[in-house]
This record gives sequence, C-alpha cells and structure tokens, in this order.
Amino acid sequence: MKKILIIEDDLDISMLLKRFLSRQGFEVTTTASGSKGLGMFAEENPDLVLCDFRLGDMDGSEVLQKIKEKNYAVPVIIITGYSDIKVAVKVIKQGAYDYIIKPLFPDEILHTIKKALESKPGEAPQQVESNVSTPSSATRVSTTNAASSQYFIGKSEASQKLYRQIDLVAPTNFSVILNGESGSGKEAVAQMIHSRSPRKDQPFIAMDCGAISKELAGSELFGHEKGSFTGAFATKIGHFELANGGTLFLDEVANLSYEVQASMLRVLQERKVKRIGGTKEIMIDVRILVASNENLAEAYRKGKFREDLYHRFNEFSIHVPPLRDRKEDIMQFAYFFLEQTNQDLGKTLTGFDPEVVEQFLTYPWFGNLREMKNVIKRAALLSEGNTIQAMALPTEISQHHKFLTAEPPKAEAPALVSAAAAVAAGPGAEASDNGLPNLKAAAHEAEYEMILRVLKQCNYNKSKAAKLLNIDRKTLYNKMKTFNI
Repeated sequence: MKKILIIEDDLDISMLLKRFLSRQGFEVTTTASGSKGLGMFAEENPDLVLCDFRLGDMDGSEVLQKIKEKNYAVPVIIITGYSDIKVAVKVIKQGAYDYIIKPLFPDEILHTIKKALESKPGEAPQQVESNVSTPSSATRVSTTNAASSQYFIGKSEASQKLYRQIDLVAPTNFSVILNGESGSGKEAVAQMIHSRSPRKDQPFIAMDCGAISKELAGSELFGHEKGSFTGAFATKIGHFELANGGTLFLDEVANLSYEVQASMLRVLQERKVKRIGGTKEIMIDVRILVASNENLAEAYRKGKFREDLYHRFNEFSIHVPPLRDRKEDIMQFAYFFLEQTNQDLGKTLTGFDPEVVEQFLTYPWFGNLREMKNVIKRAALLSEGNTIQAMALPTEISQHHKFLTAEPPKAEAPALVSAAAAVAAGPGAEASDNGLPNLKAAAHEAEYEMILRVLKQCNYNKSKAAKLLNIDRKTLYNKMKTFNI
C-alpha cells in the first residue's frame, strides 16, 4: 500500500483528501504545518507528498526544497489556490512533480497522483517556460495541471469508450461534434479534450448559442466596433479573438442563424475574422468543438443547418452517453459529486444510506449528471447525520422507486378498476352490471398502459415518447400528471 503525506492547513480540505484517497487504497497521513510535515516525512518515509503552497509557518516552495534535500526521488505535488503561472514556474523548477489549483477535483488529483507514482525519480510531466504571461481573467484556462473540467470518467464500458475517444482526438487539431442529451457533460468533455491537447496553456472559451438571441450571436462570435449599430457604445472583442491560439466550444450550435453560420464558415476557411462594422481582418488560430442535443446530420438533411458547415465541424464525432446507460458508474459519480458538495457547503458527509443507493440505481436520471449533482447538493443540505438520507431526496426519485417496486394488479380480480383508470375515470365512474369497468374507465386504462409502455421503451425520454404517441410534450406531461406517473 502506497503512503501519501498531506501537508495542508485547511482542515476541511485535508480531511476530504484523506477520506477520498483512503478509499482509493492509499495509506494517508495528514498534518497542518510545514515544520511538522518535514518531521513526519523523515519518520513516515511516504511515497508521495501533497503540500499546500501557502502554510502558516512556511510556504510550499520551502517545504519542497527541504524534502528534495532529504530524498529527491519522492514526488511532491503542490496545491495552490492562486492560479498564477509564476507559482508553477517556481515549484517545478525546484523539483515539484506537478501542481494543482483549488478548487480540487478528485479525478484530476487521482490521475496526477497515479502518474507521479509511476514516473521515474525527478521526472516532471511538463516544463513551464518562465516567459509565459498570466492569462487574462476574461478567459477560462485549462491546463494539464489544472483542468477546469468537473467531469469524472467511470469504469463502465461506455465510459471507457468515451475516455479512449477523448485521448485519441485530443492531441490532434480536429474539429469535434459532441452529441448527447442535456446534462450529460458535453462541455466538461470539451474541456477534457482541450486540457489534453497542445493548446492546453491557451484560452478555452465556451459559448452557449441557445442562451443568446440570434441577433446578438454574430457580435458575440466576431465582435463589433464602437458605433457599428444602435447600442454599440464600445468596441467588443468576439469569442474567436478571445480563443485565439486555444479552443472555442459552441454549445447548442444548431441555434445559430443561417446568416451567422455562413459568416462562421468563411472565418473557418480563411482563418481570419472581421469585427462587425470593422475593416481590419484579424488572423486567428482556433480549434472548434461544438455540441448539440439535436442530431446535426439530421438537421442539415432537413435544411435547418448548413451542410458545408456541418462537414467542416464533423472531422470527428463523440457520443456522450446518458447516465442511465452507465449503471456501473452511478455511485462513482455520486461520490464524486458528494466530495464537491462537501467542499462547497462545508459538510463532512461520508456516503449514502442503503435506501438512497437503491433509489439512485433504479432511477433513470432524465437530467443526467447535471440532475444528479443538483439532487446531491440539495439532499446534502437537508440530510442530518453523516450520510445522505432518503427523506432528503426529491419526490420524482422516491415516487419513481415506489412505482417500480409496487406489485402489479392480480389477474384474478377483473372486477377491480386499476388505480390509474379510477383516477382518470373520475369519482362518477360506475361499473357495468357484470362488475367490469365501464367503457370510459377501460379507455383510460388502455391509455395509461400505452403511455407507460412507450415511456419505458424510450427510457423515459419524454420528447421521444411524445413523438411516438403522436402528441405534443405538454399533452404528455398533463396525462402523466393525471395518471400520477
């Protein structure tokens, strides 16, 4: 069992790291001061050290220097809350294996630790040049040391296939289409691709094309000059310029107007952009990653998306699977989000009640990872004690579990109207003379069974179910409410 020494004066972070790494099979020792950490290093002889850069009695670079004097072969990973490139330059030049920036993400920490333990003595993952300037605060920078992704790759076959595709395409300059349901983690996958690419030290700019009006999309993408249109009171730098040298991620790209699509195609072909109202052409070097809930291939065949732009984007495509297709990963994701929630809320929750685990594994997670993260955050706030409790879960999860575990009506009781039919038929419903439900109740019973069967067939995707049933989504919602589905 590998030994890890954590030198961290934030007791909450220290405890969370210890709990997480212990569950991963490491023997973990913690201390809150640099001087005590050096003493424990001499006594414990750990295989790896995690050290905060800013401690009460000394800084991490001083601790690092003294550790390297005692045993240069032990990898040291520096933790810092300050995303300053000068810190990286300083500690890596002193012999640190790597550095990570708060907030901490368990999958990134574990990945870095495993790489460090497998590395040769003194080997660093990369060298940071001293002349690199600190990025603008207007951009989100993703690096191998501090990826901004809040994504966790599970162990299921679907997750491992996704991870292999990310590793395959990340080092290239290919444009990538990310397909997947809402909340499945498409932006996080885009961040992972960026953080594993040669552009990792350059800006990662994300734009939600569905959150802005079609009129403003051109200004957001290409920028505009002061006075170029009514309301343009100042010059605006567009996303293409902001992402120059790095990666531009366009979410819900199918929402862009045909005019903006045409302008974008020209930018991608000529590798230069002109601000709205401007005359100067600006050379750009940007990698494009796009995502859509809608199938872009189907959209261009229907004439809703430019075919030439689709082919420009579609140099490589990745399907991000929904959470319900990764049953083996559900509790791994749950613990991952629990660790994040503990940090956000200052909680010390250690796990989930058995009833919660059962409900998590049977619920179809319509909102995917985004829904799970929000459910766990809410449940953590409401739960008392050390674990997430069933009473803190939202009704859609608890009621779904009750429905699945309910016994079906017995075939030998035809005279009894089912609960769904009785509710739909209303209080005035009467049975026929032979004891069978009347025609109205029977029709509602058939409708209930049809809706339920189609929902199961579509894995409870209500949009797909509504299309198969040939009704609109609102009607389906109303009927589900009526039948208490």
